[in-house]
Amino acid sequence: MPNICVYCGSSSGNDPSFVAAAKDLGSTIAAHGYGLVYGGANIGLMGTVADSVLAFAGIVTGVMPKSLADKQIAHPGLSELIVTVSMHERKARMADLSDAFISLPGGLGTFEELFEIWTWAQLGFHQKPIAVLNVNGYYDKLIEFLEDSATKGFIKAAHQKMLLVSDSPAELIHKIESFTSPSVDKLG
Repeated sequence: MPNICVYCGSSSGNDPSFVAAAKDLGSTIAAHGYGLVYGGANIGLMGTVADSVLAFAGIVTGVMPKSLADKQIAHPGLSELIVTVSMHERKARMADLSDAFISLPGGLGTFEELFEIWTWAQLGFHQKPIAVLNVNGYYDKLIEFLEDSATKGFIKAAHQKMLLVSDSPAELIHKIESFTSPSVDKLG
């Protein structure tokens, strides 16, 4: 079964649309026959998306460093929980297990994971689709900033367009399924 990695907050945020979107994304992932790979927690949007996939009989793999697992925030109902030594190992393992990546709203960790996996694609380390679920305009300013960075010559337009964006989980899955990675050399 192909897997979609979801990056998202360990908080639920302060807008109920974020929780609703996490539930919708989880059910959409399961309905399309994908498994979920995520950070393994039972809190925030992380717990919500996992619960939603599980509620629709989907497969959920959590990947969590031991230091967080020791804080007892690991989701107890996962199909599989992989405990790693470090955050670096966690992110690499999540990438290896996944066929696509989607970011829901989140904070610094979510941004860092999104940008790292996108950088790996830009460098040609993988050709997997990367997307953001733009819930209630959450990513609008980031998208605007990235477009400006491309205009100013710091991001190639082809690399900037690698980031798939939608406010609809079903449309995002469709974009992921029809994605073709551009063949643009980072240094060329």
